[in-house]
Amino acid sequence: MSTRRAPAETLRDWFAERLPDGLFDEPVKIVFDREEITVIGSIAAPTPDPGASEIEQAVATANWIKTFRERTRQTRIEIASDAEHIFGRKVSWGVTCGDITQMFSTLSIPVMTRLRQSERRLLDTLVDAGVARSRSDALGWCVRQVGEHTETWLSDLREAMRRVEEVRDAGPHTQ
Repeated sequence: MSTRRAPAETLRDWFAERLPDGLFDEPVKIVFDREEITVIGSIAAPTPDPGASEIEQAVATANWIKTFRERTRQTRIEIASDAEHIFGRKVSWGVTCGDITQMFSTLSIPVMTRLRQSERRLLDTLVDAGVARSRSDALGWCVRQVGEHTETWLSDLREAMRRVEEVRDAGPHTQ
């Protein structure tokens, strides 16, 4: 059996050891890729005012999140700085409060691709129609659409990749 740990487990444990008790209400969700580690914690929603409208409650939640963000800024910066040094990736933070998830920071990384004329024309159509400001925005829009409409398939694929990693780790190892 391999003692090598999966990257997700390593990151989850590393952050769990460093996050102060009570900062979040439950274990954080860690999402990562080659450039960025995103940490999303959950906090309790503010106590609802029985006479508050839906809009007033949404404003109260937004203010609650803003207060949390400011109050925890220094702690999050210190932890992110250590993580960035150790893992060589930027750290982004977000919070879930009730049914709202708000990101405090995220990266936007340029990605190079080669497209054939028919694919470029598709992007140009999205730009011409006002769906996107540029080919870059149009390509981002397409990626988001695929992600939203194929989430089950992508989840299955990610699970299969995780399983392959487990099988690979359990297999014979050369010295």
